[in-house]
Amino acid sequence: MRRSPALLLTVASLTLSACSPTASSGTADGPADGPPWGLHVDYQLGGAHDPADGVTGVVRDRTASPAPGLWSACYVNAFQTQPGIDEVPEDLLLHDAAGARVEDPDWPGEFLLDISTDGQRARVADLVGGWFDGCAADGFDAVEPDNLDSWTRSHGQLTADDAAALASLLVERAHDAGLEIAQKNTADLDGAAIGFDYAVTEQCQVYDECDAYTAAYGNRVVEVEYTDEAFEEACAARGDEVAVQRRDRDVSVPGTEGYVSRFCS
Repeated sequence: MRRSPALLLTVASLTLSACSPTASSGTADGPADGPPWGLHVDYQLGGAHDPADGVTGVVRDRTASPAPGLWSACYVNAFQTQPGIDEVPEDLLLHDAAGARVEDPDWPGEFLLDISTDGQRARVADLVGGWFDGCAADGFDAVEPDNLDSWTRSHGQLTADDAAALASLLVERAHDAGLEIAQKNTADLDGAAIGFDYAVTEQCQVYDECDAYTAAYGNRVVEVEYTDEAFEEACAARGDEVAVQRRDRDVSVPGTEGYVSRFCS
């Protein structure tokens, strides 16, 4: 799950100074034993744009195209709907006892998918798997399925086991499409046992979760931090081992007010 905007604002208020909106131009390939995507992965969910010098990989929405010549991961909202995109049948959405859609409280317009039964999970996997196929056809190398932790917002209607079961189906679909697939956040699930290939983590430094990802995936981790303090701590702890980026919480594009992008070296 992309961290709550309200929580990000709370954390950001603890930061004493804003980071300047510059990108690193360090060694493009990183250390010889570094992750396959290098150490400078640009998290471009707010809009695809030309990578800065030294960027070795990008993460972009599935509606965008991969970056030519760079490792590219395709973001897919796999456990909830994407605002403004009406691609999910009503009977695949989770509803409460009154028949209303269950909405993510922090992200208006995102509704939870109903993954409560084997039949529903198979249908969701078929739908999302089609998006994975589209990512592969477009030339992406990997997928990042978001909102693995959606069960925590289901008011008890979904469980961690439901999420893990769907995740297993999505791993199979991604691999069938020739894509690697990321565990997105949700450190309390054993993603490596599920079959994920790498991790994308937001604010693991803030939540003291980073060791869980590196224990499971080694240097195959893409870490995004949204405050100067956490970014600097992350760089000191593992900036020469995994891809760490400081981004603004809106993951905005260059030229936009508030845009921030920095790498450790």
